[in-house]
Amino acid sequence: MYQKTEKQILVNSVSELKRDTFAHFSKWRQNVSKRIQDIVIKNGGTSGNVGSQEPQKVAGPSGPGDNPVAVLARLYPAVDTPLREGPKEKRALILHSMLLILLGLDQYAVYSRILLVRLTTSLNIPVYVLQQDEVRVSQALSKIIQGIPIEEMVQRRAEEIKARRWKTGMASAASAEEPGSLSPHLLTAGVGTVFGGKGGLHPTVTSTLLAAMNESTVVVGSLFGLYGARQGSKTMSMYGKDIQGFGIIPLRGSSESKINDPKELPTEDRKMRVTIGIAGLMSSPEDLLKSWEFLGPQNETYVMRWEEDGLIRMNAAFELLVKSPTWDTIKNEITSRTGEVSLTIYDRLTQIEWPVGLLKASKIIETPWCSAIIRADKAGAALADMLINKSFGERPVSLIGYSLGARIIYNCLMMLSEKRAFGLVENVIMMGTPCPSEVRVWAAIRTSVAGRLINVYSNQDYLLGFLSRNICYQYGVAGLQKVEGVPHVENFDASEVVTNHLRYRYLVGSILKKVGWEDIDYPQVTAEQMKLAAYIKELDEGSAKGNGTNSGGSVQRGE
Repeated sequence: MYQKTEKQILVNSVSELKRDTFAHFSKWRQNVSKRIQDIVIKNGGTSGNVGSQEPQKVAGPSGPGDNPVAVLARLYPAVDTPLREGPKEKRALILHSMLLILLGLDQYAVYSRILLVRLTTSLNIPVYVLQQDEVRVSQALSKIIQGIPIEEMVQRRAEEIKARRWKTGMASAASAEEPGSLSPHLLTAGVGTVFGGKGGLHPTVTSTLLAAMNESTVVVGSLFGLYGARQGSKTMSMYGKDIQGFGIIPLRGSSESKINDPKELPTEDRKMRVTIGIAGLMSSPEDLLKSWEFLGPQNETYVMRWEEDGLIRMNAAFELLVKSPTWDTIKNEITSRTGEVSLTIYDRLTQIEWPVGLLKASKIIETPWCSAIIRADKAGAALADMLINKSFGERPVSLIGYSLGARIIYNCLMMLSEKRAFGLVENVIMMGTPCPSEVRVWAAIRTSVAGRLINVYSNQDYLLGFLSRNICYQYGVAGLQKVEGVPHVENFDASEVVTNHLRYRYLVGSILKKVGWEDIDYPQVTAEQMKLAAYIKELDEGSAKGNGTNSGGSVQRGE
């Protein structure tokens, strides 16, 4: 009877989340339908025409760019349409026009971005064409607000809201009855054209499609988060009392070392999408930014700074442990019994007679680990508040994290689900996550992510298994096994390369490459792999000094 009740609670909870998620999506869908209907009726179906000039070549990604294209085509199957057989200029213009229409809703919603990806695959257009179009439009829009102090834009916003109060609906302010002229900044950037040509949409049509996004500093400022960032600063200050050095640091941009808040990023460095990388371990302060350099420049990329000193000390303690002969002993014990660390062997793991030396070491590493878990949960709450308060604007946000950084993402997504804050996060990849792998948890997380949700795990991660032996092992650990029973959760088995929890630090770029992440700097991934080789050599040498053997380095050299 108890099992049926628990199952019924789970079913009801998931059904309620699904219903609320669909209701949120339906509002966006209704707004898009109304927006397109207004454009068709008021403009008599006018869509401009494409010039006959020879299009310029569009550069693809510098690496195996077909991989992301193939992955997105699988995740977002093409809709059969005769348009995919048309000239590439017309297909590109259709995609570009749809981008402008969706921006005319005064935001770039997560659902809008996914719709464009689906349209891209349906029209047989490489995804990097969409990415480059997003960059071009974002750079043009940023010039509308460039040089205007935030205080002045806040005042303009208050005045415009007062003037528009009588209008209703998301797109009502955008539905200009009479076409206006296109903003000079957008005209100069060639917005409304494709492949850098002069042909395409007429400027008045482009202006109509963009609506208020055409020249309103209020709307553009809201898109890039220049208003929500004030609330985000308060959030960071509040949580900064409990989380040492908490901040969101731009990976690229002017004077990034001096910037500790998204609102301080220069407008010319703004992009249409946001990516946040969150580390779980660090060997030095320089790792904060350098360890994420493999992320490409097409997104507005940030790195979360939190508990730097604690993460560095904990990383050093872990390295001492995994280099010790005691650690080799326990690995051999587990291997001889089961061959892997996963949920199916936890009942046997807890019966292992742990070596005395390892139990003594556990007192040194478990206290900071548990303390870091608590702070990671607080950092996750802070990130959730920032997303809800639109600190990054009306744009899709993607999250990448490993180890305790993935724990931050886990808590953030759980809070978004609890508060029914849907449609804020686009893609998520969590690696070596110290969190439960049960259905109830991941069903809730799934509702907070509109795009891809990837769980990277390794059943050879002995360190994570040891640290998790007394924490929720009965529910499973996502960093050690597949997440099953939840649709549209991707699982990536990294057991062949992650034989040591500390190796995630050197493998994030390689894993992103393998799962088909859209925006990657491939030369930097190669540099990351060289760092991994150096780390393996150092680890092997340290282990050899400890017990005269070479422990576990050969598995990784193929990577």
